[in-house]
Amino acid sequence: MDERFELIVFDWDGTLLDSAAAIVGAIQSASRDLGLPVPDAGRARHVIGLGLADALAHAVPELAPADYPRMVERYRHHYLSNDFELSLFEGTEAMIAALAGRGQLLAVATGKSRKGLDRALSYTGLGRHFVATRCADECFSKPHPQMLLELMEELGVAAERTLMVGDTTHDLQMAAAAGVAAVAVSFGAHGRAELLACGPLACIDEPGELRRWLGVGD
Repeated sequence: MDERFELIVFDWDGTLLDSAAAIVGAIQSASRDLGLPVPDAGRARHVIGLGLADALAHAVPELAPADYPRMVERYRHHYLSNDFELSLFEGTEAMIAALAGRGQLLAVATGKSRKGLDRALSYTGLGRHFVATRCADECFSKPHPQMLLELMEELGVAAERTLMVGDTTHDLQMAAAAGVAAVAVSFGAHGRAELLACGPLACIDEPGELRRWLGVGD
């Protein structure tokens, strides 16, 4: 990894936590609950990383605005029924601990809600390693740059000293809008070709490769 990066900002779902399939399943189950057309897996995967309301509106365009609260409730019901069974990608806990241990500033920018992220940081045990976090219910949804801009301002780190790591084009577009370099991981929600089209520094296909790229792998 280029040593110029003082701050590394990670997306959560599909980047650190192996949760893309669970999110897709929850969107599909919530659609069934409301009697709406069920989006196929590709459409549901594409909206991962957006704020929940935006994600559901794009994944299920037939959803009437008046039904958003009910859809959100059903999505959360299905997702939270098994989120404790989800696991970090292999080696993620050691990677984050090693980065923090060498003095790297670490942050999270996620489409999750504050409640959802705090819950995930608690049950994974990673919360102590991140110095700042931003969620979709506190900022504009990705790909708007607000999350990154606020993190950089809070931590006093310039854009050229910041790196974004994410698994979706939403993450990479947010980074570009904030003037921040980005690394893509293709083992999450979006495919390699669409990630490469956003021009990341690298597109990484396996968790072990990410650890090595960041300089903490075997």
